[in-house]
Amino acid sequence: MSIDFTPPSRRSWIARLLIALAFVGLAELGRAQGAPTLRVGFQKSASLLTLQKGQGTLERKLAALGVSVKWVEFPAGPQLLEGLNVGSVDVGYVGEAPPIFAQAAGAKFVYIGFDPASPEAEALVVPKDSPLKGVADLKGKKIALNKGSNVHYLLVKLLEKHGLAYGDIQPVFLPPADARAAFEKGAVDAWVIWDPFLAAAEKQLDARVLADGRGVVNNYAYYLAERGFAEKHPQVIRALFDDSVERGRWLKANIKQAAALIAPLQGLDVDVVEANLRRFNYQVAPLTPAVVAEQQKIADAFHALKLIPRPVRVADAVVGAPAVVAEAGK
Repeated sequence: MSIDFTPPSRRSWIARLLIALAFVGLAELGRAQGAPTLRVGFQKSASLLTLQKGQGTLERKLAALGVSVKWVEFPAGPQLLEGLNVGSVDVGYVGEAPPIFAQAAGAKFVYIGFDPASPEAEALVVPKDSPLKGVADLKGKKIALNKGSNVHYLLVKLLEKHGLAYGDIQPVFLPPADARAAFEKGAVDAWVIWDPFLAAAEKQLDARVLADGRGVVNNYAYYLAERGFAEKHPQVIRALFDDSVERGRWLKANIKQAAALIAPLQGLDVDVVEANLRRFNYQVAPLTPAVVAEQQKIADAFHALKLIPRPVRVADAVVGAPAVVAEAGK
């Protein structure tokens, strides 16, 4: 079977993805049998998926396969992974930490792709008039965060970089909306959060950034799929990535127009969304050995801090893990 993908610059990695899928028993690439609906788990903060949902591009692409799309919204990554684990969605898009917590809990999913590093898109912020001048001043302070999210790892690494232990601060686990409310009324001293909530806090609350992820974390984002779905329906996965590649390239080339389209869907001001879009990279690709190794570091750090109950081997949840591990060992 001859495979030709668009855009041409993405042909090689999509071909590698399809080869990798063979390692987990994928077959019958020519049809999406038994998959009348693709259930996509998304967070409203996930701007690219929000754009795809708003424009209906994925629906049009999958219509040729006889597949419809159902969008299921979640407040954050950990909740999305719960949905994936209990079978309410087939694919999802999350930050670095949620898959590790989910894998430690025995969730059956596979990594099917990632977006490049966006370290500026998450940060630790304080009120504009806070006396706190740096991360080292956070000892004994209350810090709001979404447990098991990408910013959980950011907080761990920021504290480590500035000579503090995780036990030196008081984590207050709250989803983004509740965390913002606590931050506004002064119930917490700081808030570690990701975009677009970060951009909204900066522009609407005059929140002051103590530190972002630059030089500390990568802040990759991951596409995940329920393992059984990925094994049965590779054509659907391919269509999702084709559309994500196309929309991602259009978004980065038309940020102002994209922000105007996305803002009403997210319920945010256009300038907030534009700031968010400029800090993210949308170039989905298959996982590399280096990316898997970075994800393993996060898993190891969480286990050392007893944030997860058992060690996690990230490669066990990676599509094409035998090939990835072999390459990593060269």
